[in-house]
Amino acid sequence: MARKPKHWSEAATEAEEARWWDEHPEYVTKMMKKGIADGTAIVGKRAVAVVDKAPTKSVSIRLAVSDIEAARGLAEKKGLPYQTYMKMLLHQALSKERRAS
Repeated sequence: MARKPKHWSEAATEAEEARWWDEHPEYVTKMMKKGIADGTAIVGKRAVAVVDKAPTKSVSIRLAVSDIEAARGLAEKKGLPYQTYMKMLLHQALSKERRAS
């Protein structure tokens, strides 16, 4: 039998992560309330994202126009600013790579 992740970040697959979120609605509520209270929540048309308040540094990178357009389209569907969406994707990818190594 497969081990159940204790936290969503331990999920090995997207389906496993989705099950974790479905089984822990109280965590979502807690994080949203915290984000709204401390000002780290970004409310879009159809989504709310809680942004980490860690120190940031502005960087400039060259990206394929098609990747930027794809990010803009996906972010719009989620009701989020595209740069916030891209930052979230990068953060998720880096976290996944750290866990894998």
